[in-house]
Amino acid sequence: MTSLPIQFSEDQAAAYDSVIEMLRHAGIDLDDGLLQPPRGEGGVMALIGKAGSGKTLLLAELYKALEQAGVEVVSGDYESRKKGDRRTLAILAPTNKAASVLRLRGVPATTIHRILYTPMYDPEYERLAEWLTGKGDPPEIEGLTEEALARAAAFYERNKSIPGALASAGLRGSDFITGWKRREEPLDIGFVDESSMLDERQFNDLKEIFPNLLLFGDPAQLAPVNQSGSMVFDALPEERKLELHRIHRQDADNPILDLAHALADPQLTFQDFERMIEDTARRDERVVWGQRVEVDLMARSPVLVWRNATRIKLINAFRTVHGAPEDELMEGEPLICDGIELPMKHRKKRLDLEARGLIKGAQVIYLGPGRKPGFSRLHVMGAEDPQVSAASIVKIEKPEEEEPFIPFAARMGATFLHGAAVTIHKAQGSQWATTQVFAPDLFVAARMGRVEAGQPLWKRLAYVAITRAQERLIWVVRNRLAKPSAPLRVDDLRGVPAPTLKLEIESE
Repeated sequence: MTSLPIQFSEDQAAAYDSVIEMLRHAGIDLDDGLLQPPRGEGGVMALIGKAGSGKTLLLAELYKALEQAGVEVVSGDYESRKKGDRRTLAILAPTNKAASVLRLRGVPATTIHRILYTPMYDPEYERLAEWLTGKGDPPEIEGLTEEALARAAAFYERNKSIPGALASAGLRGSDFITGWKRREEPLDIGFVDESSMLDERQFNDLKEIFPNLLLFGDPAQLAPVNQSGSMVFDALPEERKLELHRIHRQDADNPILDLAHALADPQLTFQDFERMIEDTARRDERVVWGQRVEVDLMARSPVLVWRNATRIKLINAFRTVHGAPEDELMEGEPLICDGIELPMKHRKKRLDLEARGLIKGAQVIYLGPGRKPGFSRLHVMGAEDPQVSAASIVKIEKPEEEEPFIPFAARMGATFLHGAAVTIHKAQGSQWATTQVFAPDLFVAARMGRVEAGQPLWKRLAYVAITRAQERLIWVVRNRLAKPSAPLRVDDLRGVPAPTLKLEIESE
């Protein structure tokens, strides 16, 4: 048995040893701390289990072991040019929020989009980045004092973020990052969290980049749209899938996880499940039997729904009670990035937007209009460099109207839907301290009797929705909306100036 850094359960220890063996075949011997030049391929392996089974703990411990052995961790914000025969590890997640959850646990994760593109640094500040990562002497840079360098070094030591370290020295992203380019060379080892969200195209992209790929996923979540209820790890051979069965966080008496795992009972009906939630709410304040949607939470923690019609009605109710004008957005309104509308000839601008965190599904807070018509100042929730200014196309959908209302729009750029309510599918990969689930929608799903991958759809929806709650779950049972207790705010998000993403269209 491999010498483990902490006391694992039997299934965790077996999974850990299987991954160690995969890495040994790839030339990394963690038992002896020996790193050989990259050779061959370890292939793809999946480590799967339901919420609370210990997947994140294993990911964190494997990361620590690899880093201690001398494997270099590659982030999305900086990559040394000094390659040689170094062994590297990148830790990825499909969304900004999922990556930020890992970073809060001390794991230097970034998004898949961010690792597909590499930043190009100004040569002067590249020397500073090399020094921060331990590959050079302290540089002398005009305008940066020894005190500023010390602040940068202290920040990097704590957070392992190059942009954050340079910002602590008084620099902005536009000072040191000159652009982004598609990654041309493969990397080495990739850990991918929330891999149940991957579609086949993303999976194939990752296999091209990482000869050694380890997927961490929850088989009970919802499969990506248009994949017939299957997840990319379902097709792997059984010997390449490691499954965790024991639920560790239940030992801490977590009522939210208890409810989520109760859904595995094939005899459980929707009515039985609601009675279970109501009983839990009577004895534990972490579960709330809600008689209305709490509008104060919707600006930062969207209501989770199943049907688009419900989502649109709740969004319009949110805007109405806040007195939002129809022809413009208010500061503090939440948005969801719905993609990038740019022709192929503006591919570089698309890379700029995606690399800054404006990827499909990203949660964003509107900070106000930009300096140019059609531009917005935005705070990208969970992004490593969260504040940007970008050309925007904002769509406010109206109940029973086919075409959305567009309060303002650039000719092209990032497109946004309102984010006060989102579908449970789009919520995968995100978590919030308090999560509201709109139960009448799940009742409709239960009554329709739909099945996905052998399980009633309402159970899959409920499982995903419930496990988005980190601390408190509000199960909303009535179609009512509370009044706001205060206006929308943005003052808590104005920590750093927003670097502008230039999306001006050149003449042909």
